[in-house]
Parts: sequence; structure tokens; C-alpha cells
Amino acid sequence: MRFSIAAIALFSSVVSVYSASHLVLVGDNGTLAFNPSSIQAAQGDTVSFEFRSKNHSVTQSTFANPCALMATPKAGVDSGFQLTSNTTTTFAQWTITIDNATAPLWFFCAQNTPKNHCQAGMVFAINPTAEKSFDAYLKNAMNTSLPTGVGSTGTGTGTGTGTGTGTSIAGATSGAAVGGGAASSSGLATSLGSVPTNSVPAAATGLSSNTGTNDTLGSGAVRLSSGVGGLLSVAGLVVGLML
Repeated sequence: MRFSIAAIALFSSVVSVYSASHLVLVGDNGTLAFNPSSIQAAQGDTVSFEFRSKNHSVTQSTFANPCALMATPKAGVDSGFQLTSNTTTTFAQWTITIDNATAPLWFFCAQNTPKNHCQAGMVFAINPTAEKSFDAYLKNAMNTSLPTGVGSTGTGTGTGTGTGTGTSIAGATSGAAVGGGAASSSGLATSLGSVPTNSVPAAATGLSSNTGTNDTLGSGAVRLSSGVGGLLSVAGLVVGLML
């Protein structure tokens, strides 16, 4: 029993002696990069990420999907965003320990303001292989198509000024002009033809509401007021309210 305890203690001391510590600078000199961009680490080694500028993260992803947090076979590790002041002289660090040196590990910065850092090439790898190289991982990241938002469709209303000419048919006004490019026109057309004084014009079609003052209708000198006076379209009939 004493031998087993001694053997374990010896093994632990050997691992401690031979394990290495790796330092990776995140955003050094204001760049969107990890420095170095990849390392080789042994089991038991520690990797410390030191945040040197801006607001970056170290987020674990996969080779096939470089710019998304790893979800399978388990959730990836994530430092969270580490804001670094321009005046700081003490830099925050985040450290992981390598527990399986045979499997490559992939990381990226999840910041996307003012632009996507991963697509800009801010990625990092531990123990990449010839089959799954860092260069291939970087290329995957920079070619990643991120989801885009779907915007809603909006409608707008404009106003404009138009002129037109109506046609008098037996005292009935048809086809009053509507201003081009506007829901309602200001400055309506003058109708042609004769409308007897104090008479109500016959049914008119195609009239739009207006904000301007109508010109005199024919020789009857009937003037329609703007606002309260206006033309009212009721069941196809336009009734002129006289001043």
C-alpha cells in the first residue's frame, strides 16, 4: 500500500515537472488575432489567454463550424467577453488545462461589433493536424455565412401636386384629376362644362379627397370650400357643399 501511494506521488511530481504553460495574447496591439494563432500542447499543459485590447472572448467551436459555440458532444468552454481598457496595465487572463492532447481544439472570438471577428480571421487552434490544419480552419471561418435578419415590409404615404381635366357630360363631372404620385392631390383640376347656379352636380366617378380649394365649376360660380366644404363621395355621389 505504501508503494502504491509513493508511486502515485512520484507520477504526480513527474507530470508537474514536465507540464508546460502556454501564453496566448488576445487582440495584442489592437489586432483581431490570437498570438500565436496555434500551438502544440501536451496533456496536463495549461494554456492562458491574456486579453490585451478591446472586448474579446475565447469561445470553443468545431472545425466544421468555426464561428459557433460547440454544442456536441458537449458544450464548449467560453471565457465570456473580457473588456480591456486602453489605459490598463494589468491584463485579465483565462486559463484552461489540456486533458486530451490527441484531439485538436478550436477557438474563436465571438465578438461581432462593429464587425464579426471570427469572419475577420480571429481564430485559434490547439494541436491541429495535417488533416485538420489551422489554415483550413481559418479558411472555413472566413468563408462562414452567418444568418441574416429578415426585415419587415413597410408602406409609406406621400403627397404630391397634380393637375388634370374633367369632362362635362350633361352637367355630370367624371374623372376628376388625381395628383401624380400622391394619395391625395393638392390643387384639383377645373371641370369643363356648365353647371347651373345653386344646383347639385350630378353623380361623379373617380373623385379623390382633396386638401385644396376647387376652382369654379362652370359658369354657375359654385365654389366648394376646402376642409369642411370639400367633395364627399357617398355611394358614388358627390355632393358639393356651398359656401
